[in-house]
Amino acid sequence: MNQEIFRNSSLIEFKDFISNYNSQKIFLVVDEYSYKLSGAEAFVENTICNNISVAFSDFNPNPQIRDLRKGIAVFKNGDYDIIVAIGGGSVLDMAKLISIFTHQDYNLEKILRDQTLINNTKTPLLAIPTTAGTGAEATAFAVLYVDKVKYSVAAESILPNYIYLSPEFSLSAPSYLTACTGLDAFCQAIESVWSVNSTKESKEYAYEAVDLVWNNLRKAVVNNDENAKALMQEAAFLAGKAINISKTTAPHALSYAFTSYYHIPHGHAVSLSLAYFFEFNYGISNIDCIDKRGSNYVKARIYKLLEIMEIDSQNIQETLVSFFNSLGVNTNISTLIPNFNSDLIIRNVNIERLKNNPREITPQVITDFFR
Repeated sequence: MNQEIFRNSSLIEFKDFISNYNSQKIFLVVDEYSYKLSGAEAFVENTICNNISVAFSDFNPNPQIRDLRKGIAVFKNGDYDIIVAIGGGSVLDMAKLISIFTHQDYNLEKILRDQTLINNTKTPLLAIPTTAGTGAEATAFAVLYVDKVKYSVAAESILPNYIYLSPEFSLSAPSYLTACTGLDAFCQAIESVWSVNSTKESKEYAYEAVDLVWNNLRKAVVNNDENAKALMQEAAFLAGKAINISKTTAPHALSYAFTSYYHIPHGHAVSLSLAYFFEFNYGISNIDCIDKRGSNYVKARIYKLLEIMEIDSQNIQETLVSFFNSLGVNTNISTLIPNFNSDLIIRNVNIERLKNNPREITPQVITDFFR
């Protein structure tokens, strides 16, 4: 599905587009706190409609199946032509799920078990990200949690129909939030490069995203630089387009349990193991390579990442950890999480994402990481 993309430089065109919708036919999905803090509320009132009411905001930051049921019920109580989601990744994911699940013939649990049952009927969706990191505006999947277990609901129809990108909404974001969301984009892009599902197209998106993040995230976090935040918005969009093709790998596979059980924000959680798996994957050989294109092919892709970031292959972990620290992000699990239980993470590793890693990962590899 082709997406129509607007940026703040094309605000006039965006206003013309949105003027085609009656305000009473717009279903708005937001997070109430960030909606006000980011300036999104003023943007909606001044640009989209000055008498629109917030239709749905009652959901968990990590969307639960019960939240989705509530959203669907609220949606079905009205008569809407379009869904407008303005917020971070959780807001966009919830809106993406509502846009398709209100039109399905089967119950949620059945579809989660067999996603081939999803039909392509949907309510058109406009996604307006207020953070630069998740790339949810560019992906045809959405995260949903059921009893702390993460599900990735995937279907071509989930992809938002329209996108509006602007750095204005991230200017008031706390530095830690900017760091976490930016690191999510960073990890997505890097994982996309070495994923067994990578393609020429996904690698082009991913390499550009890595370059943008590496050179702009610190300025966005430390200096709240508007230009850096604009470039981070583009990086997040590109990283989203990359993983929409390739999907993520080992760092993401471990991250979900850190978020579910220890409440570590997603971008921070992914960064906890990125440096380890970066070095681990660089050490790939023909013996443990599961990418059909061979270990030399994988290593060449990772070496290009090192070139982009100007990192010596002998100092991968040290350099990346230093980068994370410069953003105020602690990746030392023993000091970050008191009474940490590694078995809890190991038991809840996302196997689907783990299988996308180019180098075989045994239980011993994960145990070595926690050591």
